[in-house]
Amino acid sequence: MSLLTVNEVRKSYGGVKALGGCTMSFADGAINGLIGPNGSGKTTLFNVVTGYEKPDSGTVHFRGRDMTGASPDQVFAAGIGRTFQLTRIFSKLSVLENVHVAAQRKGTISQLKSWTTGSEHERAVEALDFVGLTGLSREPAGSLSYGQQKLLEFAFIMVAQPSVMLLDEPAGGVNPSLLKHLAGRIRALNQEGVTFIIVEHDMEFVMGLCDQVSVMNNGTALMEGPPDKVRSNPAVLEAYLGSDLTEDE
Repeated sequence: MSLLTVNEVRKSYGGVKALGGCTMSFADGAINGLIGPNGSGKTTLFNVVTGYEKPDSGTVHFRGRDMTGASPDQVFAAGIGRTFQLTRIFSKLSVLENVHVAAQRKGTISQLKSWTTGSEHERAVEALDFVGLTGLSREPAGSLSYGQQKLLEFAFIMVAQPSVMLLDEPAGGVNPSLLKHLAGRIRALNQEGVTFIIVEHDMEFVMGLCDQVSVMNNGTALMEGPPDKVRSNPAVLEAYLGSDLTEDE
């Protein structure tokens, strides 16, 4: 069953066409992968879905509700959380304070005067424990390694309890040990009912983790299917020929 559907979505920046009538859907309850060569439009699609960019045309539906052009706050309130290629954390705040902001579902540091409820504090501590950062809870977030910052951003989104998590290159710059830990956390949350859509260039990570994989090329959907089918598809192999597989959208 489709949870999130984009239909004929177009987005251009001046003369550059980022999305050219993209139509695709993502399965409810699954770990969905989204791959494609450089400039194929993956991050732009994420930005349109989450309200950071307005589509020139086309529609976005979530659980049957028209979310086209909704603001990031409206998308978040509907139950969609996301991470970014470059981590967005409060580097001067402690690790726990970062998750505190998310627990109150507010995006401002002014909310740090006190915990509104004990349950918020409990959720924040549980989220840090879940990603393995409890021992660093009092450290400045900016002192964490890049891989640890990725885990913190994951906890930051997770504590708000979205039903869908969009992860933009979670494996980027993360060492193999932390990456294995992150994959385990994704699987655990998925077993609890959280749906994932993951943009990633690490093919081993995608193919080993995802139930379904969608492929984009030149701003449109190329194909979708189980990992083995996608991996062996000639059109996918052709799309990647000559690509350095380093995202820069």
